[in-house]
Amino acid sequence: MKSLKIGNLCASVPIVQGGMGVGISLAGLASAVADEGGIGVISSAGLGAIYNDYSKDYRAASIWGLKQELRKAREATRGIIGVNVMVAMSNFADMVRTAVAEKADIIFSGAGLPLNLPSFLPEGARTKLAPIVSSARAAALLCRKWFSEYHYVPDAIVVEGPKAGGHLGYKREQIEDADYALEKLVPEIVKEVDAFGAEHGCHIPVIAGGGIYTGEDIYRIMELGAEGVQMGTRFVTTEECDADPAFKQSYIDAQPQDIEIIESPVGMPGRALRSSFLERVKEGLKRPKACPFDCIKTCDVTHSPYCIMLALYNAFKGKLQNGYAFCGANAWRAEKIQSVRELIASLRDEYDKFSLRGTLQRFGTAER
Repeated sequence: MKSLKIGNLCASVPIVQGGMGVGISLAGLASAVADEGGIGVISSAGLGAIYNDYSKDYRAASIWGLKQELRKAREATRGIIGVNVMVAMSNFADMVRTAVAEKADIIFSGAGLPLNLPSFLPEGARTKLAPIVSSARAAALLCRKWFSEYHYVPDAIVVEGPKAGGHLGYKREQIEDADYALEKLVPEIVKEVDAFGAEHGCHIPVIAGGGIYTGEDIYRIMELGAEGVQMGTRFVTTEECDADPAFKQSYIDAQPQDIEIIESPVGMPGRALRSSFLERVKEGLKRPKACPFDCIKTCDVTHSPYCIMLALYNAFKGKLQNGYAFCGANAWRAEKIQSVRELIASLRDEYDKFSLRGTLQRFGTAER
């Protein structure tokens, strides 16, 4: 496997572990991935609920929680630790400032275009910035905006395809449309980003995510120009994943027909595992009485069928009858719980096998 270089950061394994909230990727999972040479990512979503014992004020608990998780990760590994901060979060600015102050290596930001992300970076800060986009147009817009407003060039760009888990940056009709497939998006975005980089005398690596499941998938998407991959679903069924064992088991028990596209209260489609909770939502049997968190800018309690924070927090705790698990399109392929070390070793072996096959095929073609 080739290494992934983002500025002065170098991941010997070109895998970014996707940030998964609420509580699915905290210090435990992130540090384990970083220890194996990948980039471990702590999700900042929902920390105010997880650290509710510290403070009943959601924002104060979120700040405290992110500090604690970053410090725990730093104690556990010397590898690369990032933080995922969603633009749609009401405490977006708090989480970005906290990640920077705690010297997170990199911030990944999506669920909206993080157009003002560089404004939170003080002079001399070490934290890298990697926006998450879903089109070449969005990548170009963001690059131009960051450079013109802040004279800042993205340190990396993540393209997240429609097979990803959780909230998706696509309309429902685009999710199965071949024109929006990750394999089509990656070359388009690489071309756009490379042109921008050449214009400004720099290189911006593109990282591809959404449906990446095997070493072969990694090899094939990197052959299209990606320099790394983002993987979330594969890391759920690891021993180090921070979710309750029942959450992990729901992936192992899942069949292809159990994975569905839902309409999230935050106004975006999402991919999740079917559950009794979601069935009750469809029947109109769920209705929040009040908003206890004010966690998402676009969530209106007067029109929401349920509180997404409570639903995801319950799932994180293994109470799936009162919540549901977000997942990627390939979650049904999970077969067992294994360590992060075992998973990454198997991905490397698969990648190397297909890389060798590709080299032999190219050599054979050249010989002929």
